[in-house]
Amino acid sequence: MNTSDFDYELPVELIAQTPAEPRDSSRLLVLHRASGAIEHRVFRDILEYLRPGDVLLRNDSRVVPARLRGRRVGTGGVVEALLLRKADGETWEALVRPARRLRKGEPLLFTDQRSGEVVEARIIDVRAEGTRLLRFPAGIAPEMMGEVPLPPYIQTPLSDPERYQTVYAREQGSAAAPTAGLHFTPELLRQAEQMGAEILSVTLHIGLDTFRPVRHDDPREHGIHQEFYSLTEETARALTRAALEKRRIMCVGTTSVRSLEDALRRSGWQEDAQRGEQPPVQAYNGLTGLYVLPGFTFLGVDALLTNFHLPRTTLLMLVSAFAGRDQVLAAYREAIAQRYRFYSFGDALLIL
Repeated sequence: MNTSDFDYELPVELIAQTPAEPRDSSRLLVLHRASGAIEHRVFRDILEYLRPGDVLLRNDSRVVPARLRGRRVGTGGVVEALLLRKADGETWEALVRPARRLRKGEPLLFTDQRSGEVVEARIIDVRAEGTRLLRFPAGIAPEMMGEVPLPPYIQTPLSDPERYQTVYAREQGSAAAPTAGLHFTPELLRQAEQMGAEILSVTLHIGLDTFRPVRHDDPREHGIHQEFYSLTEETARALTRAALEKRRIMCVGTTSVRSLEDALRRSGWQEDAQRGEQPPVQAYNGLTGLYVLPGFTFLGVDALLTNFHLPRTTLLMLVSAFAGRDQVLAAYREAIAQRYRFYSFGDALLIL
């Protein structure tokens, strides 16, 4: 297996620069794993693929306005920081630009976009993967000081920052949106519940690996970054009931997949056991470094709703593990031929 196995060519004009309006008017490519058959639909048609009793597991993390703008104390040079994860106390792991010039011990001044107040942070460590640890004064919430960070391939300013949030985003903490959920409207979710689907939430705060490509020729050598997730007691009990009743679980996004599969492994699930024989799902609050590559055995995911991902990324590798690399790349070629929109504000892919 090579990283180049997950490469493809995408015409630049297919990179979506703005979200679909309304949300559920985006296109939906449906891929049937068993047959390889493909259907072309509109996202609101997803209701036709839901069954009574299905579980929709979604990530309710909310993107924080964590792109900070400031300057260097000594030179006055412009700096930018993207806060990725709270390390501890007042310390944050961040991507900082211009990275090569910013060294351990240097103070930086950032402007709070809400109040105009200038806050000093200090670089206290330089990490091997190129990030910096920034220490802020006590009592400051730096993750609320800046702007909502859009991916670098989106060049069009976003008129409404809420369009880079899901309608059910609740828990502050992500550096990027769980984009598979951007297509849902409140009405569509209500209709799903009315037809008998059970909607559950997990929280996974999206961090560094969304921005870091796989640079090794062998993707197994890639060190995936740990991310925090939380699965509550209530959700754990509901997933246990669904497993006992052998109901279908559809994950909304790759972050929901990683949360669920990590939780099942922590709960002692085994691949050679029937669902009704598995132990109860356990609640969890902590980090996961679960890395899903082709050959991975999925314990709980029956269907996956996702977006079209960048080439040579861990996200595309996870989707390929679920549906088969050749089948996924064939679906991507079909999406390109049919002029689907790609990446964060793009169209959706439903894998059944």
